[in-house]
Amino acid sequence: MCYGFDGEAALRRSVMDRRSLLRGSLAAAAGVGLASAGLGATPASATTKHTGRHLVPPGLISIQLWTMRDALWGAPGYDATLTRLAQIGYPKVELALGYFGRTAAQLRQFLDGIGIKASSSHDGIAENAAGLQQKIQNAVTLGQQYLVVPYLNSDKAEDWKRWAEQMNVEAAAAARAGLRYGYHNHAHEFTTDLGGGLRPWDILTSELDPKLVHLEVDLYWAVTGGINSGEGVDDPEGFALDVIRDAPQRVLQYHVKDRHAADGDMADLGTGHIDFARIFREHSVQEYIVENDTPDVTPQQTAEVGYRYLRKIRF
Repeated sequence: MCYGFDGEAALRRSVMDRRSLLRGSLAAAAGVGLASAGLGATPASATTKHTGRHLVPPGLISIQLWTMRDALWGAPGYDATLTRLAQIGYPKVELALGYFGRTAAQLRQFLDGIGIKASSSHDGIAENAAGLQQKIQNAVTLGQQYLVVPYLNSDKAEDWKRWAEQMNVEAAAAARAGLRYGYHNHAHEFTTDLGGGLRPWDILTSELDPKLVHLEVDLYWAVTGGINSGEGVDDPEGFALDVIRDAPQRVLQYHVKDRHAADGDMADLGTGHIDFARIFREHSVQEYIVENDTPDVTPQQTAEVGYRYLRKIRF
């Protein structure tokens, strides 16, 4: 690992180099006019995605409700926002932020009424056996397929080992209830040095039982982790694919979140530099979950852009 590496600056240089090369190639093949028209500056995600034969099955598209939090907490509110997601075409959502005053049974009734399913949820590790039982019972009541731990962070190896042990216990209980149990990554799992170059990701992938725990790979954070570590600057998607291939655990869910090359911020799908087609072509999953923690305009627009993007992408 290359801790302290300035991945953002290196990525900007790399993107500029690739664009310069592309502009030069275009000029040589078809005259300077094509290059000066800005073709070399088109985001990679807009130029490389619609070339394959395969499409994301519409029934596998979802959205993480953290993306919609401003609309859920404010205007137009929870019910109107979820109804709009169903109207856009989303068949399912990944829950976050609680049930907004409803019980699990009441929320299930509401979601059934608008024609949308809660297939997954982000839930932290339970504090005790009763909390675990309640978490599992809520997921079963809602008809979920997945329970996912959304975030853990420590610079101590023993914490990660303890959490892995706890997740294995929870995953076994979830499996007995017919649920899949997963872990969702950020970037720090790939960049935090726990000593001797050992990373949190190394511990998780070695300690989590692959028969019980799957991975929900957040592609934005995997790409960012590769860039920030220095390992993925030249090939961010390749780093993400190595993460997917090398893990003993199955990767069953993606968070599909784009990334602005200039500043590393999250981007609405299709407006950043991540080549999702390449990743999807190499590894398909059971759920493609739209997410943008910082919607470019409004949460509603992010949801609409994301759904359209996943319906059209060819790989």
